[in-house]
Amino acid sequence: MKTVTFKLSAIALLMSAGAALAGPGAAGHGHGTETAYGKPGDPKKPARPVQVVMSEKDGKMTFIPDRIEIRRGEQVRFQLRNNGELDHELVLATLEENLKHAIEMQKNPDMEHDDPNAKRLAPKKTGEIVWAFTKPGEFDFSCLIPGHREAGMTGKVIVN
Repeated sequence: MKTVTFKLSAIALLMSAGAALAGPGAAGHGHGTETAYGKPGDPKKPARPVQVVMSEKDGKMTFIPDRIEIRRGEQVRFQLRNNGELDHELVLATLEENLKHAIEMQKNPDMEHDDPNAKRLAPKKTGEIVWAFTKPGEFDFSCLIPGHREAGMTGKVIVN
């Protein structure tokens, strides 16, 4: 029995070490971990609501607003609405991470996001992201569905 318990404990330890070493990865692929642009917020705590509308018109795709200013330490509840006719997503990260993730999306355009910093919405749907901005800087949010960022669907979060 001791051998079985030891083996199970060793397996659990190796699995947790592997998860810890994996870290946040591209575009925030880490639940609950702190990133360069903050960490997942606590939906039970107060948060400043920020409405973001996604849409497309005349060949241009947009976020409204496309520039958001936040105070360091502030928790924000991004209230997302897709007013367009196409699927759109909002992925919050550093510019470098989003550009890298966009390359991966080119290879796999139907990639599902189950990350606290990203939300994909079908037309006329709503969703939210709760995020705590713990570090100052300028960060990116983009729709990484192939062609959307290139059509203008990008914005900035400035944390002071």
